[in-house]
Amino acid sequence: MANNSTAARKDFFKLKENKTTVRTEIVAGLTTFFTMAYIIFVNPSILGATGMDAGAVMLATCISAAIGTLLIGLLSNYPLAQAPGMGLNAFFAFTICGTYGYSWQAGLAAVFISGIIFILLTVTGGREAIVNAIPLPIKKAISGGIGLFIAIVALVGSGIVANSDSTLVTLGNFSDPKVLLAVIGIIITIVLVVWNVKGGLFISIIATTIVGAIMQFAFGADVGIAMGSSVGASLAPTFGQFLGGFGELLKLDQGIGVAIFSLIAVLISLTMVDMFDTVGTLYGTAGKAGFLTKDGKLPNAGKALLADSIATSVGAVLGTSTVTTYVESSAGISEGGRTGLTSVTTAACFILAIFLAPFLGFIPGAATYPVLVLVGVMMMGGVREIDWNDMELAIPCFLTIAMMPFAYSISEGIAFGCISYTVIKMVRGKFKEVHPVMYGISILFLIRYILPYIHF
Repeated sequence: MANNSTAARKDFFKLKENKTTVRTEIVAGLTTFFTMAYIIFVNPSILGATGMDAGAVMLATCISAAIGTLLIGLLSNYPLAQAPGMGLNAFFAFTICGTYGYSWQAGLAAVFISGIIFILLTVTGGREAIVNAIPLPIKKAISGGIGLFIAIVALVGSGIVANSDSTLVTLGNFSDPKVLLAVIGIIITIVLVVWNVKGGLFISIIATTIVGAIMQFAFGADVGIAMGSSVGASLAPTFGQFLGGFGELLKLDQGIGVAIFSLIAVLISLTMVDMFDTVGTLYGTAGKAGFLTKDGKLPNAGKALLADSIATSVGAVLGTSTVTTYVESSAGISEGGRTGLTSVTTAACFILAIFLAPFLGFIPGAATYPVLVLVGVMMMGGVREIDWNDMELAIPCFLTIAMMPFAYSISEGIAFGCISYTVIKMVRGKFKEVHPVMYGISILFLIRYILPYIHF
């Protein structure tokens, strides 16, 4: 009976067809989880600035991540993971609830609406049409741009790269134990990768954590090992609270003009940022894994996007900001993950995290950042397929790659790439070479940039 169950699982995920094994998929799922587990602690901290209950947000984070990741694994059979998005949670806390002045309940209502919009776009094929309209060279550039983006996220997060008022960025303080541990972690990760050690990325996280534990508990150096817990927390303070935010979201007491402008500004920002963060991550990681067809299309893209859409609305109901596909999925893919079994493993880890949160705090950020740096290296390979001698393509591809780390946003890189591609083709009189949907994408991005400067 057990053998039949195992065979059915392998057939469902098509492990043999994807040239992978159960062991590889599980290790990949664990690697993805450990590289993104920080969100369990960071998300409550950011959303807590709005007055939301930290314990409830932590539970909502774990549950929404588990649901979204499980959905994308079962529906699309891709090794991707989802969770409340970094950047999107900051936009929720500091723009929607800060600049626009909405309560967090109204913010959750906006997130819920954006999720419904995504679902409608996905089931009607609109979201997939948008994805397919993006030229193949820009999709290749997206992968490279994400590589640089996650590398700078890791280098800044580890402290190896630091802020500078005169040069914007500079080398960090290498006397800081956390920075020193990150450097040690990078060395460990490089050694394991160049020697092609199976499970090297996962092993590097464990090895660096052990080194960090020795540094902190034997020598008293603070490397960021901490404890946190979600045990005993309740969803009650945030669950279903989005329902009370719909009336406030419309702001009808301030006039119809202000109401419409505010609502459009919030929804366009949420929709555009999440859509293209997801598209960028989906196609960037898919390119790395070799899932894209020769013409740049992704089989089952609609199912993956549907999972992302549903997870966003579910997250709003539970009490967290927009749930999106995580770029850290690349870590699991680099570890050999090729099917939804990787996602199922990661989803299971998020459920366990509800009870094991204190132990997750034992893994310092310096142990996971080195993995992301190496993943960044691995994701740069796709840019070699771009024709850099064709300036009509080279310019938008370069802007796509450059703006992701420089603007600290995947969606901004895609925006600059799409807009510049469209403008260049128009200037050259090659209007027919631009897909009609690309015109729409470019216009929407421009509207998003212009809206904050329009006043009613």
